[in-house]
Amino acid sequence: MRDLINMVLVLTILSAFSGGILASVKQNTSEKIEFQQLKFEKAPAIKEILAGCSNDPMIDRFKLKDGEKEISFFVGKFDGRVKAIAFETYGKGFEGNIGLMVGVDIETRSLIGVGVTTHSETPGVGSKAKTDPKFAAQFKDLPVAEGFKVKPDGGVIDALSGATITSRGVCLAATDAVNIYNRLENKLKEKLKAYSK
Repeated sequence: MRDLINMVLVLTILSAFSGGILASVKQNTSEKIEFQQLKFEKAPAIKEILAGCSNDPMIDRFKLKDGEKEISFFVGKFDGRVKAIAFETYGKGFEGNIGLMVGVDIETRSLIGVGVTTHSETPGVGSKAKTDPKFAAQFKDLPVAEGFKVKPDGGVIDALSGATITSRGVCLAATDAVNIYNRLENKLKEKLKAYSK
């Protein structure tokens, strides 16, 4: 019986020690992981969407909560004033979630561009959502007052050939972005005042 108690005590101490080490590793690496994701997954889309801005959106960024989710917003200054933001949303594609960076012109309340950041879609078919500039260009200048659908569903977006489900996923992500923007518009404008100086 004494051996059993000693064994349970040793296992409890080892488990607590291991758990503490894992928690410490997670805490110490989370910022590095976020930076790597930002640099390699999100930055190319952000730079393309906010092309021509006079600031560095990777530096000028902030987070806001939308319900339980915390969203990173990237600020774009043009002609000396804050004119645009970009942020990432997700939609369900054929093979999994599609990450979509969406840029919004806060003055005209319209999209300035979209760019796929992450996906697991079929190479050469659904993956074209990330590589085909004509597909992404369809979202430019569309108002943030409405959702987005592909033409077979009654919308204005031409689906990628052979990748209608992927195209729907991108439309869902863009619609989610519009909904987030509309919910947070007042908080965003208040937060953006700090970047106007």
